[in-house]
Amino acid sequence: MGEDKALKPFLGRPLIQRVIDRLAPIADEMIVTTNRPDEYAFLNLRLVADLKPGRGALGGLYTAIASATSSHVAVVACDMPFASEMFFEGARRLMVEEEADVVIAKTDEGYEPFHALYRREACQSAIEAAIEADQWKVISWFSKVRVRELTPQEVNVFDPVGLCFWNLNTPEEFAEAEKRASG
Repeated sequence: MGEDKALKPFLGRPLIQRVIDRLAPIADEMIVTTNRPDEYAFLNLRLVADLKPGRGALGGLYTAIASATSSHVAVVACDMPFASEMFFEGARRLMVEEEADVVIAKTDEGYEPFHALYRREACQSAIEAAIEADQWKVISWFSKVRVRELTPQEVNVFDPVGLCFWNLNTPEEFAEAEKRASG
């Protein structure tokens, strides 16, 4: 898009602020992973640079999980304006009841690792091992942990509007999302 999506105005405020505001009511702590902390200082949140630089999305996921202090870590991409509090509340219940390490949806596009819940202790070591083994896929370490895959029917219960996994990539998608968010 030629600009940082997280900082792009969404209904008059940076998109990342909308995501934070949607999830703040259920969060014990909020961490933003960024290698450009000066640009995000206005958030007044803990900003953490990549702990495994140059490792792409898997390195970012590792940074989020390793930096958290809570045992359950909700990870959400900064470009998901409909991130769902209800999704994470349901995922947490399942994680506890079924002793899962990851609660994640699998859609027609595949797994949704950037709107998922992780158990820090199990996932941190598994991701670190994947990075050390020079694996790059965000889900390359799933075989080492207990993954609770959500069915489309379960996702529909947690996200009845069906928008929580929508990440914005084009100006047209931004415009459509703003229209839906304000309507």
